Amino acid sequence: MQQRIVVGAHYGWRDWLVQRITAVVMMLYTFYVLALLIWHGGLDGAAWRSIFGSAVFRVATFLFMISLLWHAWVGVRNILMDYVKPVSLRLVLEVVVIAVIVAYAGWTIQLLWGAR
Repeated sequence: MQQRIVVGAHYGWRDWLVQRITAVVMMLYTFYVLALLIWHGGLDGAAWRSIFGSAVFRVATFLFMISLLWHAWVGVRNILMDYVKPVSLRLVLEVVVIAVIVAYAGWTIQLLWGAR
């Protein structure tokens, strides 16, 4: 009988699934925005304000941004785990990335639902 050696954090299946789901969400949103551009023959500032006046579009945009940030986190974390060997340095870099991602999420909320 062969002994199996367990190594790593085993993020593989979950990361693979998250990357695919977030990519589909981003793709659908991108197709929707492109369809709006094609349908209206381009959009000026007033049209963009009108589109973002819709709560549904703001929620869709927020879901796109959360998908983008989660997608980026999985990719950056995997790169850090693969290439940054000192654990303390990797932890510092991961905390910096998390802080930036949280800041971007907060900025997105401010832009979508902040004072107008």
